[in-house]
Amino acid sequence: LPLYENPWTIPNLLCVCRILLAPFLGHLIIQQKFHLSLALFALAGATDLLDGYIARTWPTQKSALGSALDPLADKILISILYVSLTYAELIPAPLTALVIFRDIGLIAAVFWVRYKTVPPPVTLTKFFNPCYTTAQLKPTLISKINTAIQLCLVAASLAAPVFQYTDSILLQCLWYITAVTTTASGYSYWHYGRKTVQVLNTRSPS
Repeated sequence: LPLYENPWTIPNLLCVCRILLAPFLGHLIIQQKFHLSLALFALAGATDLLDGYIARTWPTQKSALGSALDPLADKILISILYVSLTYAELIPAPLTALVIFRDIGLIAAVFWVRYKTVPPPVTLTKFFNPCYTTAQLKPTLISKINTAIQLCLVAASLAAPVFQYTDSILLQCLWYITAVTTTASGYSYWHYGRKTVQVLNTRSPS
């Protein structure tokens, strides 16, 4: 049977705020307002930590929707920031392409799981209803590590023009580390497949 839950939890609202902040941050980066961008990125990071803490501390604030919304917010934020930082010539284009390609694949997989786990007849209203939960995502360990490293690269890249180290060899090393973890993370989802999804109703993906 489908599970109905309240989508308006504090962690979910924080995720929505992070999503809404992403395009504004991208615009600031393109305008090369790196001081303000760095400050707002720190704020976005704080909301990420806070929503996770609230969901772990208060079980009533934990939701299946949040298990999908939190990584989705991260992916939207990361994708927009990587494109903007590439435009500002602070992150190489091939790395940004790799990050976005992996995220598009994961988002497509999430939509496929959603489609396969919504009991028929599948309608747009039922598919996009946040109160109607059918599956819960369980990110792999390497995926969590990869997200942290990707965000570290964003922070380091935003700080580079502020603190005058845009040509740092350490920053360039972080590019390669990010490429490795991004590739490994994508492979982990492909390898483990259904183990990363907990179906919450009687119709399992096929």
